[in-house]
Order: sequence, then C-alpha cells, then structure tokens
Amino acid sequence: MTQRHAPVTILIVDDHPSVREGLALRISLHSDLKVCGEADSEEQAMELVRQIQPDLVLVDISLKSGHGIELIKRIHSFAPTIKVLVISGFEESLYAERALRAGALGYLNKQESNERMIEAIRTVLAGHRFVSPAISRRLIEQALGTSGGRKTPIEQLTNRELEIFRMIGEGIKTSTIAERLFLSTHTIDTHRENIKRKLTINSAAELSRAAVQWVLENG
Repeated sequence: MTQRHAPVTILIVDDHPSVREGLALRISLHSDLKVCGEADSEEQAMELVRQIQPDLVLVDISLKSGHGIELIKRIHSFAPTIKVLVISGFEESLYAERALRAGALGYLNKQESNERMIEAIRTVLAGHRFVSPAISRRLIEQALGTSGGRKTPIEQLTNRELEIFRMIGEGIKTSTIAERLFLSTHTIDTHRENIKRKLTINSAAELSRAAVQWVLENG
C-alpha cells in the first residue's frame, strides 16, 4: 500500500484580499499543496508563522502595515527552515536581490502564469533559488566581481528608504507612514532627508514629484 504524505502547508501574506483569494484558488488545484492561513500585515503574518509554522510563506513586498522585506528577515530569524517565496507586482530588478539577501529563496511577478507560480513554489520547497535568468546572471556577476556597473540612485536606497519613497509616491502622509512602519515621525523625516541626499533632490516638493513619477513607472 502506498503511503500518502501530508500536503505542504502554505501561508499567504498580501494586503489585497482578492489577490490572496486568487493565489489560494490556484494553489487549491494541487492536492499536495494546502493554504493554511492568510495575513495582510507583517505582525499578523508573524503571529501565524509562530502558531502554524508553515512549510512555505508567500510574501508580497507591500503590506497593510510593516514591510515584506522586514517580514522575510523576521521569518528567517525565527525559523530558517521555513521557505519564503516573494510574489509581487514590483519589478524584480529592484526587489529580487533585496528579498534574497533578506532570506527569501525566490521572486516571482504576480502576472506570471499558474504553471510558473507552481514551478516557483516547488523549486523553493526543494531548497533551490527561483529567479529570472537576468537576475541570476546579475547575482553571479556580482559574486565574481565582474558586474562592472554602478548602482543607480534608486538602487542605493536602503530597503527602508525605498519603502518610504514608494509610500511618499502613493501620497501617504508622514504620520501615516510612521504608523504603518512602526516608526516615529522624526525617524521618517530623517529617512526623507537621506533619500533626498542620495537622489540629489533639494526640496520636499521635488521629492514628492520624483516619488509619484517612480510609482507610476514601477507600480
């Protein structure tokens, strides 16, 4: 008699209910995969990670509160055996490397096909990295010291600065940014000044325009 194995447990973390529902539906088509929970924020996700300890966590970069990259770090610190796959609408070229360095094993765009998503899930569950060939080449070149190119001003932003820059572009007030990221308004103001310096921006108005334009171009 063939022994049946328990399905792999998957936690979905995304701030849009419709996206979570869609991912859960796509995953449910495969009997060896099971969605064991859903969360829309960093804190809610960590609470479920501690309670359920899933085999895999699907994480978006943008969350209702907190941040996807910080969540990945916390999951990796809490239980390095839990696999993390980022599924996001943001450009892989900007966030994939950040996610991998935080502890994720893969990065996939939300627009990819169901087959591609399941391939990514199974690859990460097997303990292998899943990124596009372009990102793979970039990581190899960086490891070998042959990339040769300088980082763009946006790439020079830290994970926290990039998240704040994105939220500025979405028209979110400083006080709300501070609340969502569990930081003081003074800390947000300090980050704003660092962003302006790195992007050679002189005023708050210019920072807002640049952030809005970046969000329009990068989703």
